[in-house]
Amino acid sequence: MNASMPTQARTRHFTRREGWLAGAAAVLLALGLAAPDLAADAYSGGASLSDVRTLMGLPNAIDVLSNLPFLLAGIWGLLLLHRVERRHDHHPGHARCLAHDELPGSALDCAWLFFAGLLLVAAASAFYHLQPDDMLRLAGDRAAMAVTFAGVIGLAVCDRVSQRAGWPAACITLAAGLPAVAVFHETGNVTPWAVVQFGGIALVLWMAALRPVRGATRPLHLKLGWIIAAYGLAKAFELADGAVYDLTQHLVSGHSLKHVAAALAALPVIGALRQLASPPLMHNPRAAAVTI
Repeated sequence: MNASMPTQARTRHFTRREGWLAGAAAVLLALGLAAPDLAADAYSGGASLSDVRTLMGLPNAIDVLSNLPFLLAGIWGLLLLHRVERRHDHHPGHARCLAHDELPGSALDCAWLFFAGLLLVAAASAFYHLQPDDMLRLAGDRAAMAVTFAGVIGLAVCDRVSQRAGWPAACITLAAGLPAVAVFHETGNVTPWAVVQFGGIALVLWMAALRPVRGATRPLHLKLGWIIAAYGLAKAFELADGAVYDLTQHLVSGHSLKHVAAALAALPVIGALRQLASPPLMHNPRAAAVTI
């Protein structure tokens, strides 16, 4: 390709990172379709939860109420997104405003999806824990999680692969996650859902090892390591549900703490958006895109 060709024309083709991402997505799709069925025999509904106390007529009260951090984080994030976009739309001449071509549109779209997903998780998870032996409620809980996963994947791709690939990555993740939930509900095969969940976190781990991309838009500087840490902590609490319940003298279970730890994954995204809302130190909206 001619080196003198304009950057806009050259960047129509896949960058190296975009190529690796597309390849990884193809592998995960093949794995989800071809891997052996894994029946959820270990699923035992409400019997698997340690804390089944009823408070003021609310069954499994602590597991239900511990979903409140999802609600609070979702509202906080949506309000922050509204403030960022309103500042641009209504005060374009203000010194603290971002120019139109500085706003990372694809990343903001993924952030809207992520925080909307947190609201869905708060509602669906609370509804599920009211009657945790209901498979349909569990499917609804996982469908809400798929929306949140899609937002996380999209944000990570925007920050570490390219802005243009972020929203398509989020949509593909959602298009894979929702059918995976449906397969689990209809057949009991948990393999597609496991590929979506653990394959997605593997992609985020890979992207966390990459440097953020730079371009004409202002980057989010998303701290993916903190998101991974929150996910890992949540999984650890989930596995240690009964042990934590006994260790705390039946004050709180690991499953309840899992909800709180998982909600902490929203803090790095909120922090990145707050930095985006602050005035940039340098103003260079026409910087050449870096494609690695």
